[in-house]
Amino acid sequence: MSVVDQQTASEIRRLPVGREPHHAILTPDGKDLIIASTITNELQFVDPVTGQERRRIRDIVDPYQLGFSPDGRWLVTAAYRVNHVDIYDASDFRLVKRLPLFSLPSHLAFSADSAVAFITVRGSGSVAALDLVTKEIAWSVAVGESPAGVYVFPDQKRLLVGLTGEDAAVVVDIQARAIVKRIPTGRGAHNIFRMPGDGTRVLITNRVEGTISLIDLGRLEAVETYRVPGGPDDLDFSPDGKQIWVRQRWRRQIVAIDLATSKIVATVKVGRSPHCICINGPHTVLRSGRPPVR
Repeated sequence: MSVVDQQTASEIRRLPVGREPHHAILTPDGKDLIIASTITNELQFVDPVTGQERRRIRDIVDPYQLGFSPDGRWLVTAAYRVNHVDIYDASDFRLVKRLPLFSLPSHLAFSADSAVAFITVRGSGSVAALDLVTKEIAWSVAVGESPAGVYVFPDQKRLLVGLTGEDAAVVVDIQARAIVKRIPTGRGAHNIFRMPGDGTRVLITNRVEGTISLIDLGRLEAVETYRVPGGPDDLDFSPDGKQIWVRQRWRRQIVAIDLATSKIVATVKVGRSPHCICINGPHTVLRSGRPPVR
């Protein structure tokens, strides 16, 4: 794990984690950053400011993607490599239910009432709805080739899904369980991030195209494009919300983009195939649905 100074745009130290860390998330109280390592099957809790390790929880099988329900009750992990989804009690990380989900469960998002987790299933080209009350898969819907990022609209009636195997995102009506709109973005449309504000704009990284699209959820179209060659993947926002810091997975670096000018203003070399990024500020995309405890 690289610790980067934003002011000097430099890596100031590198700390050991488990094998193949992919994603991370802040705990609901914002006091710990959890790094999920998929090969060593563990969660590593670190100080979100210093990056120093606090503790590890082992025997969390292949936690490729993970998220806390907005009420803070459940931790859900998607085991991409071994094709299942796990539900853990977030108070003690006890496994409550394991559900097979073929093939390649990938990214996830929650309904605001914490009743449902929506999970993209890349191998089957679908989105599955996990009922967190019954602990069962309630339904699934085909959406396109290799779906990845998923975002719940503020109205809680629709989903936005990035299609990494195509060049677009699709809008899914949750009640009808049907695609109602296709939004062209760029090749390899991958992950989706809410912009600071009222939730009416999101960014979607187009990993193959080497771009990031700004989507207006009211107009249901891309209204701005930021050029970021080198496999843009995950991103986060500077504390003032004026910059995005983006992982370039194929260039071993991260870059900062000024949203006002659309220009890259900083570049930092890090390790091989960087994936997740966290900036511990008010706009971080890794915070759970609950307000942070100060």
